[in-house]
Amino acid sequence: MQVRLILGGMRSGKTRRALHLARTHAGQVVHIATARDAGDDPEWSARIAHHRRERPRHWLSVEAPLALVRAMRFWAAPGRLLVVDCISVWIANLLLAGRDWRAETEALADVLQRAPGSAMLISNEAGWGLVPQQRLGRAFCDALGWTNQKLAAQAARVEMVVAGRVLPLAPPTEEEDACRD
Repeated sequence: MQVRLILGGMRSGKTRRALHLARTHAGQVVHIATARDAGDDPEWSARIAHHRRERPRHWLSVEAPLALVRAMRFWAAPGRLLVVDCISVWIANLLLAGRDWRAETEALADVLQRAPGSAMLISNEAGWGLVPQQRLGRAFCDALGWTNQKLAAQAARVEMVVAGRVLPLAPPTEEEDACRD
C-alpha cells in the first residue's frame, strides 16, 4: 500500500490537508472515521458533524472506532484511497477499551505493507506538551508516539502540519532510524 502520514496538533489543519489531497485522487475514496458517537457531549458532536460536512458526499464513509485493521483489510483495493481520521482517536479508543494497542498497531503496519491501494493516515503529534500526571495520559502519549513512529516507517511520505502550513519530513537517516523506540 502507498502510505502518506499527516501529523499535527489539534486544529493544526492536518485534516484539511488530507481532504484537499484526497479530493485530487482519481479513484474511489473511502473515509474511515475512528471517532465514537458523541453521546451527551455537544462539543464532540459538533466536531463530528463539522468533519462530516467537510467530506464530499460521493465518498464512502465507514466508522471503525476499534476495528480499524479489519476495515482497512476489507476496503483496501487497487486504485482506492483509504483516508483514516484519525490514528490518535483510534489509540485512545483502544486504551479505553483495554485492548492491546501495540498488537493492533503491528497488525495495522502489516496491512499497510501488504494491502493494495493507497492510504492517508491522519494523526496527532502529542509528544510536545507536558508529561501528563495521570497514568492514562502518559500511556496515551507513549502509545501514540510509538504508533506514529511505526506508521512513519511504513509511509512513503510524512508531513507535519503546523498552523495550516505543511512541513514535509525527510526520510530518516540510518542514524535516526536506529534511534526509533
